[in-house]
Amino acid sequence: MDTIMEAVQLFENNEAEKALKLLRQHIEIASDDEKFTIAQLYLQLGFLQEARDLLTELLEIYPDESELKLTISEVFIELEDDESAINLLVGIKEEDELYVQALLQLADLYQSQGLFEVAEQKLLIAKQLEPNEEIIDFALAELYFSIGEYKKAILYYEKVDTKEIVAVSIDDRLGEAYAAAGEYEKALSYYKEHENEDPERLFRYGITAYQAERTDIAIKAWEHVIDLDPYYHTVYYQLARAYEEEGRPEEGYAISKRGIQIDEFNKELLLQAATFAHQFGEDKQSEEFARNAVALDTDYKEAVLFLIELFKKQMNYHAIIDLLLEIKKSDADDPLYEWELARAYNEIDSYDHALNHYKEAYNTLSQDSDFVKEYGYFLTEEGRIGEAIPIFESYLLLQPLDGEVEEFANRLKLSRNDDSPYA
Repeated sequence: MDTIMEAVQLFENNEAEKALKLLRQHIEIASDDEKFTIAQLYLQLGFLQEARDLLTELLEIYPDESELKLTISEVFIELEDDESAINLLVGIKEEDELYVQALLQLADLYQSQGLFEVAEQKLLIAKQLEPNEEIIDFALAELYFSIGEYKKAILYYEKVDTKEIVAVSIDDRLGEAYAAAGEYEKALSYYKEHENEDPERLFRYGITAYQAERTDIAIKAWEHVIDLDPYYHTVYYQLARAYEEEGRPEEGYAISKRGIQIDEFNKELLLQAATFAHQFGEDKQSEEFARNAVALDTDYKEAVLFLIELFKKQMNYHAIIDLLLEIKKSDADDPLYEWELARAYNEIDSYDHALNHYKEAYNTLSQDSDFVKEYGYFLTEEGRIGEAIPIFESYLLLQPLDGEVEEFANRLKLSRNDDSPYA
């Protein structure tokens, strides 16, 4: 053992090559117990191949030794050889004192493979054998939490007395599980802001408070997050939204702009800032924010539609056309864009272009009653009565109680000129 301790000291001094050489030399004369200790050291330090070779050699000598099987299965798991690990673990019999540990390891393997029912079965067997073992309760809770069965997860988390297991906070998990189950007030009791300085935990606390409609608590938590870590990007959008809901739009706008300085590539934050800017009459700034959001993602439909509405209020129909034609070049297409192009061209009296885009939009929006109605009236205004009538008829199939359109369509039919080139 003195040699092994010397090797450990060499590892701690960053002299790995010397340590490995010393261990290889010692293995030649080491006892089996020492070889097992060296294998565990290899595993701990990440020398997996060396650990596997040494443990495999020992397993040939002691084929029924369950501790060996458990240890080598850990090596196989680290080497992503789950099948070999499972083959070893299933060989540990029920009467073995390490049987429950083997069940836990098997459950973890099956869970990682997505075999949740098999994992649950192994854990429930372990629970029957060791009903008071909280590591089993924790494993069951984690399994149920991972598959969204939050009420079952809560049941088992609450059996765990330890505050933290394998770096997982039980209170945090209970808070998240209660929140996910819709019990937000109860979830809040597991988050205590004044006792915690962890930005991640505080952010989740704020989310839970927000879901519980305690926006005041959420704001306080998220402000604290920024104090602790101003580069915690996600918090700015949430805090700005909370300020707005609390009737504090000036603070919402300010925190949005501050967030953009931290993360200029956050498209949601840019659109949020654009909305605030428009609210305060800063339309030039609003347009800039929204255009930056679209530049980041031409498929960001919310930002595109925001710009369209902004340009409509300015009656800047050419800007709508330019925007949508540019977006279409990037293959970020949407039938609503065709509809908006048709409207914009109609507003600038470019009726042929408008007609083309109405026709294009109709291919997808034929079940949208608002669009179909508008398209019918456009065709009528353009004198295309023969085309308008079937469009109105299709509209009336969607909205059969619209007497006004039915009466209008009937008048069109009566006044239709069979000699019209559009009949």
